[in-house]
Amino acid sequence: MSDLEKFLHNEEIFVPHLIKIAIAHYQFETIHPFLDGNGRIGRLLIPLYLVSNGLLTKPSLYLSDFIEKNKIAYYDPLTLVRTSDDIIHWIKFFLEAMIKTAKNGAKTFVDILTLKKDMDQLVIEFGKKAHNAGKLIEFLYQNPVISVSDVVEPLSVSKQTANLLIKDFEKRGILKEITGHERNKLFIFERYLDAYS
Repeated sequence: MSDLEKFLHNEEIFVPHLIKIAIAHYQFETIHPFLDGNGRIGRLLIPLYLVSNGLLTKPSLYLSDFIEKNKIAYYDPLTLVRTSDDIIHWIKFFLEAMIKTAKNGAKTFVDILTLKKDMDQLVIEFGKKAHNAGKLIEFLYQNPVISVSDVVEPLSVSKQTANLLIKDFEKRGILKEITGHERNKLFIFERYLDAYS
């Protein structure tokens, strides 16, 4: 681990950042220093390294989804490095993962901006209820699955007002009821969640 840390901080050798973190990720996975959570920590090192070196402003690039969907393609080149000293296949896989993850992240960002613009326009249509509708939309960005009682306190409204507002959101297709129950209903901000899938 000490050698890995020295490699990550060595500024005397020039290795492009993406190649450096690809090598470091492989090495961390090979060292496997913990009994549990090595994969999560190994993947977390990637955005943290990129942020610490100024390539990202926030740790917003997560390879976990790509790796989960391509587990065999992930493990095979890692194994080839160990068994055949073939690091090229690993670096190619890693760079492909970075490219696809970055493209998906950019698309998600555009989808969220479009959704926000659409929601801002919809809020205006609520007339007298526009203030509460706007507060509910903002709440939904952080809590995309809600019940009526979840919004009473954050919106500073009565349960009846919250219920009516959620019904309005449901009629307009902003929220979708997912339990099918008469009581204790849950609603999802489906379009927002879909932007992440």
